Amino acid sequence: MADCIECGAFTKFNGGLCYKCYKSQNEIDKEIDELLNDTPTGGLTERDRNYRYNMIKGRIAETLIQELFLSLGYNVFRYGMENTIPGIIELLKGVKSEVAYEIRRMPDFVIQNPRSSDVHFVEVKFRASGSFALKDLPKNYPYGNAYFILVSKKHIKCITYKELLDGKEISPTSRNYLGSRKEFDLDKEVIIDFCDFAVQFFEGV
Repeated sequence: MADCIECGAFTKFNGGLCYKCYKSQNEIDKEIDELLNDTPTGGLTERDRNYRYNMIKGRIAETLIQELFLSLGYNVFRYGMENTIPGIIELLKGVKSEVAYEIRRMPDFVIQNPRSSDVHFVEVKFRASGSFALKDLPKNYPYGNAYFILVSKKHIKCITYKELLDGKEISPTSRNYLGSRKEFDLDKEVIIDFCDFAVQFFEGV
């Protein structure tokens, strides 16, 4: 009668493992392979973790800007793809088609100034670097009249798509602050308060 070389229990083959030890060894081998290949057995993959982390940062920035405009009496409507088509973000992960690109490029908000009734498309971006340029947008961006509001660790700045096309950009030293946009007629003190919020939320990012 053959014995398991690991535990001494009955096995069919000389010099082999019983079923229990064989199964255990396979699980150990699998874990070793996963460690060597840097593939986690549970939790998020590194790629998925980065994707979720960046999405959360973006959502915080969006909420900051939404609340900023609401506090100043603006009408704010969420317009981005997740609000227009709930659940679409998950469905479009990895999808490469013209329709998918169009959906991804939808601005985050439509805002309306109650004093002038002017309506604007607003896209919110978070950049720890405090920089934003035309190269950061997809080619053939379709919303030519959009405003881009950049939230960083220190400032809230704004630039239009047309200004980006003209070669202008946002940098850590540029002075295109949101409070300086005459189109919006905003209270600079309120913006300073929201800049303080941004510092608190993004300090460790």
